[in-house]
Amino acid sequence: MRKSVLFLAAGALGWLAMPATSQSIVGSAHDFSGATWNPTGEICVVCHTPHHSNTSVSDAPLWNHQVTSATFQVYSSSTLNATVGQPSGVSKLCLSCHDGTVALDNFGGRTTGTHFVQGNDLIGTDLRNDHPISFVYDAALATADGGLYDPTTHNSGLGGTIDADLLFGHRLECASCHNVHNESGVANLLVKSNGASALCLTCHAK
Repeated sequence: MRKSVLFLAAGALGWLAMPATSQSIVGSAHDFSGATWNPTGEICVVCHTPHHSNTSVSDAPLWNHQVTSATFQVYSSSTLNATVGQPSGVSKLCLSCHDGTVALDNFGGRTTGTHFVQGNDLIGTDLRNDHPISFVYDAALATADGGLYDPTTHNSGLGGTIDADLLFGHRLECASCHNVHNESGVANLLVKSNGASALCLTCHAK
């Protein structure tokens, strides 16, 4: 599962040793080896490095990309029982490309890149119309909400509980629903199919 991912250095660049699956980052939307703005021709280096990594963000394994410093407008609702703050952890790493304030080619210490995410991949800094992220999802929230499963006991459909398989320090983040390394091979880098809203219904008791 995602918490057992090992990061190994191989030559000048680490490669990711993932659980055995039929899918991988190769050929996925996050395979940047052929991008014109990536002169290294390598896949992993845009995000990861075995040496001199950025340690300013938690849950950032051997991070090699500039991290966003943007302030975000976050989701809020009168029916929301969770406390949503500024994006943190792995979500901040995702937004370090997808908020459009940091260039894709700002990696390896570079901060003067000129290639930015565009089109449907651009989320921006206004997250008010997106699923809330970076909030604690625990048994107390499930009880208060009444429409969520208890993440400590409910099965994720991926082998363990929601908390074990989908949360990061008991927090829901971008990577709770999206697998950036394409291990599942599902469209839009989802952790599992959302056919018949299956992914949504993993957490939402509707």
